[in-house]
Amino acid sequence: MSARFELMLHGGQVFTPNGLEAVDIGVHGGRITAIGKLDPNHAAEAIPVKGLTVLPGVIDTQVHFREPGLEHKEDLESGSRAAALGGVTAFFEMPNTKPPTVSEAALADKLARAAGRCHVDYAFYVGATQENAAQLSALERLPGCCGVKTFMGSSTGSLLVGDDAGLEAVLRAMQRRGAFHAEDEARLQARLGLAKAGDPSSHPLVRDDEAALLAVQRLVAMARRLGKRVHVLHVSSAKEMAFLAGAKDVATVETTPQFLSFQGPEVYERLGSLAQMNPPIRYAPDRAALWKLGIAQGVVDVIATDHAPHTFAEKAQAYPASPSGMPGVQTLVPVMMTHVVEGRLSLARFVDLTSAGPARIFGIQGKGRIALGYDADFTVMDMARARVIANADQASRVGWTPFDGWRAKAWPIMTIVRASLVMREGEILAASRGAPLRFLECMVP
Repeated sequence: MSARFELMLHGGQVFTPNGLEAVDIGVHGGRITAIGKLDPNHAAEAIPVKGLTVLPGVIDTQVHFREPGLEHKEDLESGSRAAALGGVTAFFEMPNTKPPTVSEAALADKLARAAGRCHVDYAFYVGATQENAAQLSALERLPGCCGVKTFMGSSTGSLLVGDDAGLEAVLRAMQRRGAFHAEDEARLQARLGLAKAGDPSSHPLVRDDEAALLAVQRLVAMARRLGKRVHVLHVSSAKEMAFLAGAKDVATVETTPQFLSFQGPEVYERLGSLAQMNPPIRYAPDRAALWKLGIAQGVVDVIATDHAPHTFAEKAQAYPASPSGMPGVQTLVPVMMTHVVEGRLSLARFVDLTSAGPARIFGIQGKGRIALGYDADFTVMDMARARVIANADQASRVGWTPFDGWRAKAWPIMTIVRASLVMREGEILAASRGAPLRFLECMVP
């Protein structure tokens, strides 16, 4: 008799829509077909997970894997390898590459590069410009596209839509939820003189919380006027979070592990320009507001990493010549699950922020839950395994992490993507099995 299941996870604690349950998971055709007490003899491959916690596959909805054009920092293979090693089963990649992803041809090129090279599932943002605004409605519905990304403030790369006329043209064109880097460009330019040579702790003064708040206020007002949905990326300040608590009618909100785990000025004294990112890591009151309003009171919808690697040599340039950005996709799960173990974050909230929330907000088909009919994507955790995060273990081409030396109190030990065991105990077992994510708003009639 042929096996009923191609894969079974048995004997563990599984996070289903009911919460943690002692159930087995049966998989056939890459999807979940049974949940309950199951017989391992009915599976072609049965993986014992006794003592482990099985979560829905974690989705990182903001990474910069630098390909094409900046492969000395990262590429799709190395970035997706880091994702798999960190328990991440899918990612959204950003458009500020060289050339930027601003056309159908550029998106097709990225999808071709990803095919057969990515270890986990993937989708790519199209970048908004004033020149391509009229094409965005068609571009955002292309297969493999997760939406439109707009830089309201200048950051790494050349993409920028800084004025209201350009912003309105972009918003009018979009039908899906758009993602926005929200810093006010005029204020950023006016404050460049506040940068102190050789002192990255001045970065939060140059790109201050008022610049972020002004941009978010402009964005929300315009989204309401035009009836559009927006997603505000990497929210870093108490001011933004308080404002966005009153804007949930149009705006979803992302923050990052860095903003929840670090604070200035200490992090700049310790890491120097390695702690420099856009928007900046801010101060203790901002971090407290992210936890209280954003996490505990529900304003934040998604945690993503803004994985944005630069080499040690690039980072060693004297501020402000040093580039902004840091790696993060490999450390997302151990860092945030340590916050779970230490009681700052519930397991249910973690799952919503990293799996169910991304799937719901962006309309990802078949992802985000351990439930019948969903893709067999699992992040398998040892909740009792303590391990120190180290530069030497990072798969990113740049070979460093701001969390170097950080003691994690839980660890991802398996990454399973559509029933394929991609990573086990720090080893990639099934390379290059990733495929484009599918979206409800991109379905072909």
